[in-house]
Amino acid sequence: MRRLVGTVLSGLGMFLVALALLLRFYVSDAAVKFPVNTYTVTTLIGHDVSYFNTSKLTELSGVTMRVTNTTEGDGAAGTSTRAVYNVFTYIYDVTNKQTFQYSTRRLAFNRKTGQLINCCGTAVSGDTHVHMSGLGVLYPLGTKQHNYQVFNAVLLKPVTARYSGEGTIDGMSTYKFVTQIPPTKVGTQQVPGSLIGSKAASVSLGEYYQGTETDWVNPRTGVPIAVTESQHIGLRDSAGTERLVVLDGTLSTTPATVRSAVNTVNKDVNLLNVATVTVPLIGGILGVILLALGIFLVLTSRREPVEEAEEY
Repeated sequence: MRRLVGTVLSGLGMFLVALALLLRFYVSDAAVKFPVNTYTVTTLIGHDVSYFNTSKLTELSGVTMRVTNTTEGDGAAGTSTRAVYNVFTYIYDVTNKQTFQYSTRRLAFNRKTGQLINCCGTAVSGDTHVHMSGLGVLYPLGTKQHNYQVFNAVLLKPVTARYSGEGTIDGMSTYKFVTQIPPTKVGTQQVPGSLIGSKAASVSLGEYYQGTETDWVNPRTGVPIAVTESQHIGLRDSAGTERLVVLDGTLSTTPATVRSAVNTVNKDVNLLNVATVTVPLIGGILGVILLALGIFLVLTSRREPVEEAEEY
């Protein structure tokens, strides 16, 4: 009986150890992915912002500007390897209580690497012909300390986000990535000649964009915890002289947005720890204990004595 119990315990122990190793090194890694269903709202605020008001045909300065990014997952378009998110960006002049601009993006990306995929009706402000590459709204799961290519929705191409060290945001350790874009022509605009002192009815000016974006990213989940964006968009004449400022200012995520991101990431990290560390560890320890106990019982068991038959 002792040998039988030991054999059963040994088998159960080996099963639990094998299961723990499987959970730790295969199942948990395969199961940890970006969600296909999500709904998040992030807010950035900028003070002392300048921009050209098209309704008043004048430049406004000292403005408080609010940017609201609403991200919603399209679960029906997602798969085991792909997620599809719709992002709506709304820019509002808080000082003068009027809309400045809004835009939309539809992004498809790999659920582990965050790399953009061109499928599923992806578009930038309705333009479905834009070819997207690089990272979209998220950095990879297990973000590394090196540079990444991140898609820029103004330039419509990826730019380099350079790893620039570590930082702590609201008590959370993050990696810092900085993207710097020099003045780059992104299009042309027709404006009334009177705006720049020209006698012509309208004048064609080149639109130039430059900016610096700093992302503080939680490396475990790839989620940006805080963002700072400095942008300058201006209209230049053929000589390269800036004649009108379309937008100039620096915006940063609000404290409430940062707190919400930290709380959400902490919950996600706790779930990841349970799935990838706690459950496999408990299962492995229990398996080793049962295996050791089973071996002990087998080794210490004694055969029942066999009585020799009497010879007559």
